[in-house]
Amino acid sequence: MSFTWTAHRFSGGALALDVANSVVMRFDAERRTDRFDDPAAIDTFAEAANLYGAERNRFGTLVPAKSERRNAFIGLREATDRHFRALVRTEDRPDLLADLLEAIATVLRQPADTRKGTPLDVATAHSALGLIAGPERERLKICPNCAWLFLDRSRNRSRTWCDMAVCGNRTKARRHYRRSREEPKP
Repeated sequence: MSFTWTAHRFSGGALALDVANSVVMRFDAERRTDRFDDPAAIDTFAEAANLYGAERNRFGTLVPAKSERRNAFIGLREATDRHFRALVRTEDRPDLLADLLEAIATVLRQPADTRKGTPLDVATAHSALGLIAGPERERLKICPNCAWLFLDRSRNRSRTWCDMAVCGNRTKARRHYRRSREEPKP
């Protein structure tokens, strides 16, 4: 199955969140799709993040994580998702923070070749650290349509969907369809 990374896939607002969102329909066992099941998708993700990612200027050119580092990278992705999802739900889970810090440390302890650019796993670890320590964690939300994590950078923090053009339109279209079906015909 062919897959292309588009700008919508980078609507999280931070590299760590975009990586966490690489699992589509995470909580629907029948429709769940892990985009990183195909190792080539990790390579193309790094390329697309250079074009579409909100932090594309922060890390310089991103390069794929080496194959021997990918298990740690996936562990980091999962720990990132669990911790920040709990944070949005205001669940006090110091164990999830500890798991995330351990996953970050695992990635950062491994020697990385940075001659051609910043490895995706290293940049993701730094992005997650920035979210843990920075004020933007207060702007974290979960999209009610797709359940992706995203940063609400709107002035009044009123953003509802990860991407208005996709999730917002889908939600509004479903609502319109339901209303039109409920209205009596003249």
